[in-house]
Order: sequence, then structure tokens, then C-alpha cells
Amino acid sequence: MGFSGTIEKPHAVCIPHPTQGHINPMLKLAKLLNFKGFHITFVNTEYNHRRLLKSRGPDSLNGLPSFRFVTIPDGLPEPEIEATQDIPSLCDSTHKTCLPHLRNLLNKLSNAPDAPPVTCLVSDGVMSFTLDAAQELGVPQVLFWTPSACGFMCYVHFQQLIQKGLTPLKDSGFITNGYLETTIDWVPGIKEIRLRDIPSFIRTTDSDDFMLDFLLSECRRAQKASAIILNTFDALEHDVLEAFSSILPPVYSIGPLNLLLKDVTDKELSKIGSNLWREETVCLEWLDTKEPNSVVYVNFGCITVITNEQLVEFAWGLANSNKTFLWVTRPDLVAGENVVLLPPEFVEETKNRGLLCNWCPQEQVLTHPAIGGFLTHSGWNSTLESLCGGVPMICWPFFAEQQTNCRFSCKDWGIGLEIEDVKRDRIESLVNELMDGEKGKEMKKKALQWKKLAMDAASGPHGSSFLNLENMVRDVLLAKIVQN
Repeated sequence: MGFSGTIEKPHAVCIPHPTQGHINPMLKLAKLLNFKGFHITFVNTEYNHRRLLKSRGPDSLNGLPSFRFVTIPDGLPEPEIEATQDIPSLCDSTHKTCLPHLRNLLNKLSNAPDAPPVTCLVSDGVMSFTLDAAQELGVPQVLFWTPSACGFMCYVHFQQLIQKGLTPLKDSGFITNGYLETTIDWVPGIKEIRLRDIPSFIRTTDSDDFMLDFLLSECRRAQKASAIILNTFDALEHDVLEAFSSILPPVYSIGPLNLLLKDVTDKELSKIGSNLWREETVCLEWLDTKEPNSVVYVNFGCITVITNEQLVEFAWGLANSNKTFLWVTRPDLVAGENVVLLPPEFVEETKNRGLLCNWCPQEQVLTHPAIGGFLTHSGWNSTLESLCGGVPMICWPFFAEQQTNCRFSCKDWGIGLEIEDVKRDRIESLVNELMDGEKGKEMKKKALQWKKLAMDAASGPHGSSFLNLENMVRDVLLAKIVQN
């Protein structure tokens, strides 16, 4: 898609929510838009900007002439240790403090002599304050909701859950007394779902719970967007995607973004990365020495925190399975700590078949032939990347819509086994089932089928996601630019 010399180059300002799992897909989308001819301004928070420079090097955010990084403050005090900030605090602070900073930034960009005028905003679904800025500027705005379609659909129906008296919970005993096993069958596009599979923010007894109120507000404001985009594909979440058509502005499924990016051949663009932790690529060399489908990959993402007791149970479950494993133990994985201390006996026993690292290039790991299974927190990026690698999963959801992703992975898509109780015997049994069992073989076969469908969706000229991205760019982002 090119632009004639008489027409200003389109300029998209991309504003991710300032957490790793939201920055990654937004950067992928920004690269795709840049490859299609857009000038990109990518907005990081000052805190994350510093973290990126530290993890990726002092020149890593210099960008390109048509792909630039800028910053705004997030309004929070500097954390004492380098870690993901508290999510409710971050949501509250960005919501209350970032709009004036964004207005100033857009004003500067409008008068910049070396960049075209801003023609559209693409921001995270939970950064909807940006809609006000887009309206003032008179440009279209797309909201990029980064969860799965099924997770997003559940968020959209939080209001009905409240109206029906299903949340907030009457008291905390409801979490343990079987109440969360209650099934509901009225969420559009979802045949039936247990309350425990609804995003975890409903598990509150507080009628003024901040995250519940925040998500209600963000879902209401989603109605004002020019369009909504989701990092998923039609074959995977067809029923839910179809059900959105009567509820929201146009919803475009344009995923998996990592597969769409395979067509982007710009080497300079591909060098731009977004990991807030330094990647340890030695794990790829280590995987090269392993047999196909022999390694269990363990990573709980960038937000999940576990207790010391859970850490020990996971460790001995892996050790007792006698399987080879690669385990990402980021420094802030254990709640309240900034270093992960595993039992010395575990380290000794597994030294010849286990590799521990702080962070890794996950997409490359999940497409490595040595990986046979993934023990995951069921974050959406991880779930999609596993599916794209044809890798089945053991699911241990931590919070938000990870519970929903786990339910769909295990029940609808046939690629997951759920951990319901973190006990070493259970972990050992699930790892063995995943890697050697009949169920594991079925899941591997299913994962490879989904991988093929994902690749089809992201391939031109007729893939559903390939076409949806083209249509969204033409009908929404370029709607106000007249082409010759």
C-alpha cells in the first residue's frame, strides 16, 4: 500500500498499556503499519523507556526516520526494585494523569517540522482516555484490546454479571464453597462457562472494587472507538467474533500478529524490540543440543507471582517427572522477593537436564523443534505463541482473562491440561501426560492443526486476518485521507 507524493504520509500514534504483555503486541502492530507506509510514533512511559534502554542497550530506542519512540510519565513514583508495577495502581494512574501529557505530545507532533501531521491514534483498550485526545484532534482512533476475543467478551458482560447479582461475591467463602463452579449460558458466542472461568476480577466482595469499576468504564468507552482490533483469528474464535457485530463498533481480528510480521522484510525494523528484561539467548543454543519434542518449557509471564511453597512444588514436580526442562525464573517471580532461590537439592538433581534463565526470546523458544510442551500462566500472548508453534500446554492461570484462556485451551481447542492444585505429584503427573501420554499425543496433533489454521489466517492474499488488517487500514485508519 503506497501513498502518492501529493498526499501526506499517514501518521499513527501508538499508545500501549505500559506492561510487557501489552507493549509486545502493540509493537508488532506498529511495525506492520510502518511496513504499510505509516509514519509511527510509539509512546512508552518514562519508566519503561529506561527499562528498555537498560535491557536492550543505549541505542535500542533510536528508532528509524519513520518509526520514533517518545515518552510520557505514568504518574507513579519510581519503584524501589525493577519489576512490573502494581496493575491497579498503573491503571488508576494512567487513567487520571496521562491525558494532559498526551495532549502536549500530540500538539508537539502537530508542529514537528520533520514528521507528517498525526492522522490516527491506535491505543490499548484499557487506555481509553486517548479517545478524548483523538476526538479533539478530529482523527480516527482504533482501540487494540489485547486479550483473547473470549476474554474480551467476558469483560464486556461484567455489567450483566453485576445486574444478575453474580458479582461482587457475598463473602470470601464463595471462592471456596463451590459457588464459582456455577455455569452461565447467556454470554454471546460462548455456549456455557463457569464463573471460575470468567476473568478473575469478579472474585471480589467489594461493591466499589477498583478493577471491576475500571473495566466496566473501559468497556463502555469502547463503544466510542472508530473500530476495535483483536490479536486473534476467525477459525479459532469464530462464534465470539461473530457475536461482537451486534454489540460494538466494527471488530477486526488481525492475528496472530507474529505470523503477519513474517512478511515484513525490513531488517532495521526487525531489530526494534520490546522486552523489558534482558533476553538470555544461550537457551536457544542449549535447545539445539536436545532431541525433538523432548523439552518442557516453563514460563509464567511477566506479572504472575507465586509463593515460595508453590515454587518448591513446581520445582519437585518437574524434577520427579524426569523430563528435560527450560524454566524462566524472572527475578520478581516470588511475591515480595527480587531473587528466586530454588532448593539446592533440586538444582543439584536437575543440573544435567534443566536450564534456568531470567528471561528468554519466547517466540523463538516456542518454535524450536526441541520444545514438546509449555507449562504456562495462559496469558493471551503466550497462548497464541504456543499455538503458532504447535505446542500443547499445561495451564496454570494466575489472573485477569487467563482463566478464560485456560478454559478455552482445555475444553474448546483441545490443546491444554489445567493445574487445579499446585502439588508436586499433580505437576509430575501432568508433565508426564503432556510429554508421553495418549492425551498429550492428541493435544500435540490438535496444536499442529491450529498452527496450520493460524498460518492460513495470516497469509495473503486471502487469509482472514491478512484481509481484516488490509480492510481496517483502508476503511478506518485512512478513512479521512483522500487517495488519488
